[in-house]
Amino acid sequence: MVTKPPPYKQVLKYPLRFMWQVLKGFKANQGLLLSGAVAYYALLSIIPLLTLILMALSHFVGTDLLLQTLRQNIEVIVPAHADVIVEQMSQFLNNRHVISWVLVGALLFFSSMAFTVLENAISFIFHHRVAIHRRHFLVSAILPYIYILVMGIGFFLMTLIAGIMAGVETRELSLLGNTWSLQGISRVTLYIIGLTGQILLLTSFYLVMPLGNLSIRHALVGGVTAAILWEVMRHILVWYFSTLSLVNVVYGSLGTAIVVLISLEVAGMILLFGAQVIAEYERLGLQADKQHNGKHNGIHA
Repeated sequence: MVTKPPPYKQVLKYPLRFMWQVLKGFKANQGLLLSGAVAYYALLSIIPLLTLILMALSHFVGTDLLLQTLRQNIEVIVPAHADVIVEQMSQFLNNRHVISWVLVGALLFFSSMAFTVLENAISFIFHHRVAIHRRHFLVSAILPYIYILVMGIGFFLMTLIAGIMAGVETRELSLLGNTWSLQGISRVTLYIIGLTGQILLLTSFYLVMPLGNLSIRHALVGGVTAAILWEVMRHILVWYFSTLSLVNVVYGSLGTAIVVLISLEVAGMILLFGAQVIAEYERLGLQADKQHNGKHNGIHA
């Protein structure tokens, strides 16, 4: 009986075969359909989520600095129409005194929908774990709000760093008689921090959303891969919507919503594809372990 090599050796030896298995698995799991569902609920959740975060942080941070930080972060998620979302948030903050607790409860509910659907989509891709592990319904209910809290804290830290960097940009660096302007350092620093936060957030999705325990290394590889793919795709989307797209001509006033939905669906597709890569790699490990255990039991028999 021939023993299968470890999963990483199988992937390195037959990378195209592994990617073909990933694509087959993604298609079998209705990856495009799941991406559409994630994008739809993300579209419903993004405004309530941002509203909650900005409403809470507006008690501690100036509105202008909040909106500036928001613009830089939204450009990562929805690169083509960040201005529209920022303008909507600006109008909301100017009228935040009319917000009631009932509205806050509704915002909490709608902002959590995307996380719930994403958890279900990723669990569907890791369906081989469902028969082994079960998650208590209270954990699934609380998980979206933990993510909302973490994202709020992250946005608060980004805002503080943006304020500090804005002050640093007005200064100059002198060394050995040479002087360099620090203009632009804020944008570079925030981009690096934002990309790092994006990788950590994606890694946490792969680590927490699937049932059972997942290797941190596997989750981190998935997070880095998904983040890099999204960085490439968002620049392609910016180029496409600014040069070739006729979406505003075809859809008129609905064009912004269509563009945002397409961007979110591409992001969801990349996120779920990364999950499928991890799931297929995990299955290779399970097959190797099963074969090894079978051989070991046969020897003892």
